[in-house]
Amino acid sequence: MTISTSPRYLAAATGVAAAALLIGAFVVGTQEGGPGTSAASAATLAAAAPSGRITVTGSGTVTGVPNQLILSMSVQTSSYDVTSALDQANQDVREVSTALRHRGVAARDIQTSDLNISPNYNNNGMVTSYGVSESLTATLDDLTAAGAQIGAAVRAGGNAVTVDGVALNLTSTSPLMAAARARAVANAHAQAEQFARALGEALGPVISVISVQQPETAPVPFGALNATNGKAAVPIFPGSQQVSVSVTVVYAT
Repeated sequence: MTISTSPRYLAAATGVAAAALLIGAFVVGTQEGGPGTSAASAATLAAAAPSGRITVTGSGTVTGVPNQLILSMSVQTSSYDVTSALDQANQDVREVSTALRHRGVAARDIQTSDLNISPNYNNNGMVTSYGVSESLTATLDDLTAAGAQIGAAVRAGGNAVTVDGVALNLTSTSPLMAAARARAVANAHAQAEQFARALGEALGPVISVISVQQPETAPVPFGALNATNGKAAVPIFPGSQQVSVSVTVVYAT
């Protein structure tokens, strides 16, 4: 038997066979993981994978000894005549400030802080006298001499003197702040390592460090002292003050 094939049908069959071979080759290449296809797929997955972060806040605290005392004093006088009351108050304040300077307090460290002049009335609303109050603040930088300086100022002003309060202060905080920062960073790193271990992740490099704003170290108030005419120095116990720092650190994982 003789079989004849038209050229038109032969070309169509050849095209179909070629297409089938190409599709089969593509499927096999994809399944076997050809070099080009595998690299492109891995790059796409790596780019799509999100990068993790761990954010922690660490704190560090150090203790220092105050080296400065802020003294608040006032003198109070009263007289039937306002001028006399003011003159007496002025004289008392001069004597107090002179006593402080003679004990080693610099003039620049003595400052007038308040002045008040007011009438005093009787039960009928009539003015009977005038009261004057003058206040000053002294900065005492030598705590070993501060007690004697306070005692001398009180004796100079006599019974008109009132010690309104004292406060101890840390003036040289730079070394303490540096130590507190180091402790805060170490504390933050320790926390980040703990979180990373708990999550089964490797702790990466630091992305950012932000210092958390801390309030300034304020003088520690000790309240008022009773004025005394004794000659003994007022005992001063500086105690200690804390300096704290907090930092927020972001780590990559």
